[in-house]
Amino acid sequence: MKRIVAIVLAVFLIGGVAAAVVKGREEQGRSTATKTVRGVIGSEKAEFFADPEVVKALAARGYTVKTETSGSWAMEGLDLKGYDFAFPSSQAPAEELAAKYHVRQPLPRPFYSPLVVVAHRSAAEVLARNGLATVGKKGNGTLGMAAYLKAAGDDRTWQQLKGAEAHGELSGTLFISTTDPTSSNSGALYLAAASYVADSGRVADGAAAVTRTAPLMRKLISVQGAQQTSTDAAFRDFVSGVGNPLVLVYESQVAALLAQGQGVDDLTVLYPDTTTNSDHTVVPLTDEGRALGELLGSDKLLRGLAVRHGFRPQGAAVEFTAATDAHTTYLNQKLTGVRQAPVPASKVLHEMARRARGQGDSK
Repeated sequence: MKRIVAIVLAVFLIGGVAAAVVKGREEQGRSTATKTVRGVIGSEKAEFFADPEVVKALAARGYTVKTETSGSWAMEGLDLKGYDFAFPSSQAPAEELAAKYHVRQPLPRPFYSPLVVVAHRSAAEVLARNGLATVGKKGNGTLGMAAYLKAAGDDRTWQQLKGAEAHGELSGTLFISTTDPTSSNSGALYLAAASYVADSGRVADGAAAVTRTAPLMRKLISVQGAQQTSTDAAFRDFVSGVGNPLVLVYESQVAALLAQGQGVDDLTVLYPDTTTNSDHTVVPLTDEGRALGELLGSDKLLRGLAVRHGFRPQGAAVEFTAATDAHTTYLNQKLTGVRQAPVPASKVLHEMARRARGQGDSK
């Protein structure tokens, strides 16, 4: 009888230990469990969300983020049912999506990046010699938008510029390579800044304003031929030494490259004297999407990781300045001499992009 009791007690003891282990594992699993949040993002943020340290930081805060990429303006044509957030590269397409999906304001805007033109030193110096840019001894300078637009309007070629004859790679029509403005944020913002300068500092506010600058905007786009749908591909081409001598990209792409210890031979970063900032704006489609968007802007570690990927956190200029002190050769940290052009309303900017692509006259 004693032996039977001992066996029964042993069975209960083993069962109790096993139950405790299972319970402990379940509790541990719950403590480290993450909410899976799905989003559509601009391609320039793909490396940020794929960064193992970002993945780890988000997991520690309870999130597993799964993303797909799309052109910022192309997001409007997607079916976002089942997604928790969209994350275009500026406020204009974000506001369009917010209206479409009845998203409450305000929309989280965790970080931003100005648009810049990357050039090789030879191209930058030729522009400077012809009054289209100013270039210092370091690797950055300023592009004079009014002078550049006049040259573009006059169909100037590199061969017509003084000093270009010494550089065989500088030939053909002078132009800046951009993304497709009908589907990509950077291309659309380029037109916003260019039209503002071309129309004597007036922001386009309707069909008449679009019509006034339409011929020049059309020329800026048509001279490029086929356009990329994202700045990633154009920037990779530039870094590898192929493509057009002047390419419009986000400053964040340059800053991220430098932060990784990489560089481009004779790189010069030209900040247009009139440009637009790209305010990366989260469109929350669920409560989880909103919480994630707010976390990206408020969490110190995530802000630091965003800076490492070249972005400027909203309201935290010191963080960006401190992180990029080693790269002031190329980066204009305080955006000295750079004026921000207002961005037209989404409907107007859409029409401007459509006309620039030669897709008919305004109705």
